[in-house]
Amino acid sequence: MIVRIMGEGQLGLDDSHVTELNRLDDELLAEIQRGDEEGFRRTLGALLDAVRRLGEPLPDDALEPSGLILPSPDASLDEVRKMLNDDGLIPG
Repeated sequence: MIVRIMGEGQLGLDDSHVTELNRLDDELLAEIQRGDEEGFRRTLGALLDAVRRLGEPLPDDALEPSGLILPSPDASLDEVRKMLNDDGLIPG
């Protein structure tokens, strides 16, 4: 799977990591629904860190379609709320 972090670039991520990312995504979705800004910041950071840790950066000139687009680390709770579908950021 190709994941794009807005403002940072793309990473190749093995599908075996989707379960771990889904756990963080579910937590993030719950925090957004509660309006928990502190929890949102913490979990968004953890989600992005996990993608960076588990993924392999693609070259800047790679033009691969992204299967998943994640917000930048400085995205607001409202901006991410608008990005979400009913299932969160990561398709299950």
